[in-house]
Amino acid sequence: MLTVDFDLLGVRAGQRVLDLGCGAGRHSFEYLRRGANVVAFDQDTEALAEVETMFGAMAAAGEVPEGASATTVSGDALGLPFPDDHFDQVIASEIMEHIPEDEKAMRELVRVVRPGGRVVVTVPRQWPERICWALSDEYHQVEGGHVRIYRREQLIGRLREAGLREVHHHHAHALHSPYWWLKCAVGVDNGDHPLPKLYHKLLVWDLMQKPWLTRTVESALNPVLGKSLAVYLYKPGVVGA
Repeated sequence: MLTVDFDLLGVRAGQRVLDLGCGAGRHSFEYLRRGANVVAFDQDTEALAEVETMFGAMAAAGEVPEGASATTVSGDALGLPFPDDHFDQVIASEIMEHIPEDEKAMRELVRVVRPGGRVVVTVPRQWPERICWALSDEYHQVEGGHVRIYRREQLIGRLREAGLREVHHHHAHALHSPYWWLKCAVGVDNGDHPLPKLYHKLLVWDLMQKPWLTRTVESALNPVLGKSLAVYLYKPGVVGA
C-alpha cells in the first residue's frame, strides 16, 4: 500500500534514496524495484530485520534490477549518520507526526538531501485524524504515538522554513479513513469486533486484487476523504554552488 506516487517523484535507476522512518519498508521496496540504491532507516531494529529479509527475498526472486542496492540502518531521525548533500531523494512517510522535535528532524532531512534533490513527506490528513482523536484516546496516547495533527499549511510552512520548496501535494487512502473511525469507535485493540474485521477484509482484498471499481472509487474520494496528505518538495540550489 503506497502513499506516494513514484511517477511524480521521477525516480531514476542509480539514485541514492533515504527512506526515513521506513517502518515495514513498503516504500523502500518500491524504490528498489525501480533501480534505486536505497537506505531503509528506522529506530525499530526488529522491523529493520524484517525489511532486510524482504530485500533478500526480492533479490532471490529476480525483482531487483542490475545495479540497484538496498541496506538498512538503525538510528535517530534527529541526528542522521549521513554526510551533507548525500541523497538524491528522501521520503519521510507517516513519521513526522510521531516526532516531538519535528522541526529538528526536518532540518536533518534537508541537510542530507543534495541541492536540487527531491523530498516527499506524508502525514495523516487533518480532519480524518481529528475524528480518530475525538473517538479514541488510545489511538494516539500510546508510546511512540501521534503527538500532533498537522494542518496542510502548517506542515508546508515548517518544511519551507527548513529549506525546501513545495512542488505538489495530494491526498491518499480514502478507503482507510472509515476503517480507522470504526477501529476508534469500538476500541483500537478490540480485534474481535465484526465491523472493523469485515472492513479490514475488504481492504486486504482491495490491496491484493486491485479491482477497477474500488480503485476508481478511492481515486474519486481521495481529494475529500483521503486519510493521508503527501507533499512533494525540492531543495533549492545547484550541486557545487
